Amino acid sequence: MGLRWQDWPGSVLARLRHGCAIPAHPLALNARRELDTLRQRALSRYYLAAGAGGLAVGVHTTQFAIRQVGLFETVLSLAAEAATERDEAPILVAGAIGRTEQAVREARIARGLGYHAALLSLAAWKGASEDEIIAHCQAVAAEMPVFGFYLQPAVGGVPLKLSFWRRFAAIENVIAIKMAPFDRYATLDVLRGVLEAGAQDRIALYTGNDDHIVADLLTPFALAGAEKPLRILGGLLGHWSVWTRAAVDLHARCRGADATPALLALDAQVTEMNAAVFDVAHNFHGVIAGCHEILRRQGLLDGIWCLDPDEGLSPGQSELLTAVAQRYPHLTDDAFVRANLNTWLS
Repeated sequence: MGLRWQDWPGSVLARLRHGCAIPAHPLALNARRELDTLRQRALSRYYLAAGAGGLAVGVHTTQFAIRQVGLFETVLSLAAEAATERDEAPILVAGAIGRTEQAVREARIARGLGYHAALLSLAAWKGASEDEIIAHCQAVAAEMPVFGFYLQPAVGGVPLKLSFWRRFAAIENVIAIKMAPFDRYATLDVLRGVLEAGAQDRIALYTGNDDHIVADLLTPFALAGAEKPLRILGGLLGHWSVWTRAAVDLHARCRGADATPALLALDAQVTEMNAAVFDVAHNFHGVIAGCHEILRRQGLLDGIWCLDPDEGLSPGQSELLTAVAQRYPHLTDDAFVRANLNTWLS
């Protein structure tokens, strides 16, 4: 018998549907590119102390290659253990990738470790029919609640039509969708699909559009046929794996708020910061290393090592990171990290 969203603690379901910041958890490695358990745990503690409502682990920011080196279950376990240190249980989301056999296996592992939902990547389904992809989603949803994921095609995602999102949203154990196509048209396809499936009260909408985080949170999507505007309630973001205390504050200011000039001005500022962290100038090559570099500068990581030795900062990326942090200090949290770092590393 799989886990249903109705089985969740009421506080977890309420947090998801109210909206919160969920960082996509990085992987802490040492100079030998082995897991640094102390710093991996410290990252989880940092996010939760910063006010994050959940953790997403085993996702792109965690590096998909953790599966090839046998770290998937270990890394999920460390985050789950850190979560038990909090009085209020965070939402635990585990990445599930690959074809159906692999994704179901990963969902079962996550469920056994106390995770609440599987963030389902469909990148392995390029060229498959809509029927095949829906059958895959239904199989994973039979194991545990599913957090849908529209990944931008530029980094491996599969283009998905409105008809897919309508059928996907009709799956009863789909509890949320992360929209990250970096495309306003495609984002609207997801929203329309949820609406036409009549699932807007069940499915919590989260942004993964790092190029429009603030705009997504502020926009009332008053689509024809909707009794009330659809709202994007929170974010599950790699960008929010850095400067997380500031991200939590940003989310609190924007969630359900009316757009004002001051809030709209933040959209461009956050997007400019994201361009540096995610290495947009080099087609996202240094995206993971960019996150690592911010965390290294703060002392949370010992280095920016990735499992793939070819992954690192792009030329000029370090200088860009310095520049955006100086331009927008109100979107950073260096002082918060300095005050608490020794506690998280204890």
